[in-house]
Amino acid sequence: MSQITTHVLDTAVGKPAEGIDLTLSQLVNDEWQLLGAGITNSDGRVSNLLADEIKLDAGRYKVLFVTEAYFQKQKIDAFYPYAEIVFDITGDGEHYHIPLLLSPFGYSTYRGS
Repeated sequence: MSQITTHVLDTAVGKPAEGIDLTLSQLVNDEWQLLGAGITNSDGRVSNLLADEIKLDAGRYKVLFVTEAYFQKQKIDAFYPYAEIVFDITGDGEHYHIPLLLSPFGYSTYRGS
């Protein structure tokens, strides 16, 4: 399994959010370096964001969820065109799960398991 996984739930409809483009980047010398990209599946997940054998160094990372197209496809006006979650990892090789709870006018996240 990828060291970084994610799951997006559309809390306005109570279902997984399928078709959200996202990227994973690492902050290196004050610039974001792209590490991976994906699109959420029918369960709202991207489980193969990184190859299984990749272990990330300690540092600052971000997942950028592009939510605008997801809501436009449903003909819903939304306030946030994207959600950007920035987090730190210790480089211990642990699994990091980054969930996103999404609605047209808000979002929240937490460190999942």
